[in-house]
Amino acid sequence: MRHATVNPALPVIDSHHHIWNLKDIPWLQGTMLPRIFGDYSGMRRDYSIEEFRSDLAASQVVKSIYVQANWAPDKALEEVAWVQSVADIHGYPHAIVGYADLARDDVGNLLDAQMRHANMRGIRQQLHWHANPQYRFAERPDLMNAPAWRRGFKELADRGLVFDLQVFSRQMADCAALAKAFPGVKFVLSHAGMQEDRSEEMLALWRSGMQELAACPNVYAKLSGLGTFAHRCDSALWKPIVDETVALFGARRCMFGTNFPIEKLWTTYDTIVGVARACIAHLTENEQRAVLHDTAVSVYRLEGTSINPVLRAT
Repeated sequence: MRHATVNPALPVIDSHHHIWNLKDIPWLQGTMLPRIFGDYSGMRRDYSIEEFRSDLAASQVVKSIYVQANWAPDKALEEVAWVQSVADIHGYPHAIVGYADLARDDVGNLLDAQMRHANMRGIRQQLHWHANPQYRFAERPDLMNAPAWRRGFKELADRGLVFDLQVFSRQMADCAALAKAFPGVKFVLSHAGMQEDRSEEMLALWRSGMQELAACPNVYAKLSGLGTFAHRCDSALWKPIVDETVALFGARRCMFGTNFPIEKLWTTYDTIVGVARACIAHLTENEQRAVLHDTAVSVYRLEGTSINPVLRAT
C-alpha cells in the first residue's frame, strides 16, 4: 500500500466559488428562510474578489472558477458581465460558469451574449429537487427531461459550453441519460452529488447514482461543498466521499473546489484546502495534481489564462 504523502507545493485551482455584491443577490436579502447550509446571516454582506484573494492567500491557489450565485433570473447576462469586469481588473476569476434558464425560448441569444465575455465557459442551472422542501430548488425533479429544456440544452451543446450539474441521488439516473444523449458536452457534478446524510438508504442511492454517472465518460465530479449539510470541514467527514468518488471517476475526472463563501460560515479557506490535500494524499503525485489542478484546466479550458496575474489599478 502506498504511503500517504501531502505535497503542499502542488498548485491548486478552486473550481467552485462565488463573489457578490449584496445588492445583486435577492436570496440574501429580506426574510431569512431555512436553507441547506443553516444560518446564513454571516453571508448577508458583500463578498468581494479582494476578500476572496485574501482568503486564499496561503493556499497555493493559482486560478479560480466563478460559479453563478443566483442573481435575479432576468439578470443572467449582467451577472456574467460584472464578473468579467472583476476579472479584467483583478485577474481572478479565470473562468465563469453563468446562469441560464435553458427552457426559455431565446436561450440561444442569451448564451451568445454571455459568450462575448472572454472568461465565459459554462452554465449552471440548478436542477436539484428533494422531498424535503428545505433542500428543494428546481420546480420538478425531472426538469432535465422536459422537451423545452432539452431544446435549450442543445443550444448549450452546440456552443461547446460546460454544464455544471447539481442534483440529488434520486435524479442521477435521469442525468446519466442526459449525459449519454449529449456525449459532446462536459458535465461537472457539483459537490460530489450532495450527500444530504449518511444513512444506509441515502448512501445506497448515492452509490448507485454515482456509478451510473461515472459510467458516462463525459461526466466529471467536483470535490466541493462536502461540508454543506454537516456544517463542518474535517477529514472524517470528507474522506469517505472523496475516496469513493475518486475510485468511481478516477483522479483525472475529479476536481477540487471550496464553495466559498458558503463554507466560510463554518470553516476557513486554508482548512478546506488542507483537508482536501490530506484526503487525496494516498494518490500518486500525478493523480493529486489532476484533482487539485489539471482536471479543471482541461474541462474549463484554462490553458490560455494567466497564473497569479499582477493586479491592475482600479
